[in-house]
Amino acid sequence: MNDHPLDRALALSHSDIQSGLFTGATSPDYWNMVGPFGGTTAALLLQAVMQHPERLGEPIALTVNYAAAVTEGALQVQAVPVRTNRSTQHWTLTLSQAGEDGKPQLNTTATVVTALRRQTWSTTDVSMPKVPAPADVAGMGTGPKGVAWVGQYDMRPISGGIPREWNDAGDHSETLVWVRDAVPRTLDFPALAAMSDVFYPRAWLRRARPVPAGTVSISTYFHGSAAELAQVGHGHLLGRATGQQFRNGFFDQTAQLWSEAGLLLATSHQIVYYKE
Repeated sequence: MNDHPLDRALALSHSDIQSGLFTGATSPDYWNMVGPFGGTTAALLLQAVMQHPERLGEPIALTVNYAAAVTEGALQVQAVPVRTNRSTQHWTLTLSQAGEDGKPQLNTTATVVTALRRQTWSTTDVSMPKVPAPADVAGMGTGPKGVAWVGQYDMRPISGGIPREWNDAGDHSETLVWVRDAVPRTLDFPALAAMSDVFYPRAWLRRARPVPAGTVSISTYFHGSAAELAQVGHGHLLGRATGQQFRNGFFDQTAQLWSEAGLLLATSHQIVYYKE
């Protein structure tokens, strides 16, 4: 097995007695204050589909709903192909852990769509922002104590970094950042799913106030093929994230991830809970 931190975090064993049932465990390398980094949880669920013997094609859509906190320790992922068509395959997934009474407790649900892509007319209406090259942008370093996952990424904020002053004077919610795995690793779909969630809560930037916040649901759409992701190698991705509506305890944020060559590889949208 590859000894990369992400591969260790995504390690799953397939059950010999039930198809689509996988066992794994949380990783301290991707810890985030009181639970695992949500991007890693999304990647783990997608990994179950990638390892399923009945998978058709490559991922085009992943939606993850964080129903309850994932706790430290062992977990189970159940991946079920609920419908297979000529070109698309639809999946439902659940992640569960033993509760205090020892009985399985559902923590996370997800849906995945995989598909056989065919060569067609293609274009994009979302232009990659013009930014300095990764080598010309300083890295942000490791995160605060207890947030191990930040150290697993080489993140180089171009604009919209974490506010230096929490003064309620924020006036926008856009962040531009170069990002890649800190330890070299060829890009694939689970890694891309995780990187779609590396952006800190947009409410922090828009308000310049670090209010408690957490993702409720995130959908990621994959536009690049496995071969195109592999061509990125260990190159940086340009990430752009913005908030849209902040109201009554919830806000949504949208994000895009481009390769250095300018190919839009993934877009995502999530709804986030926040409180005063």
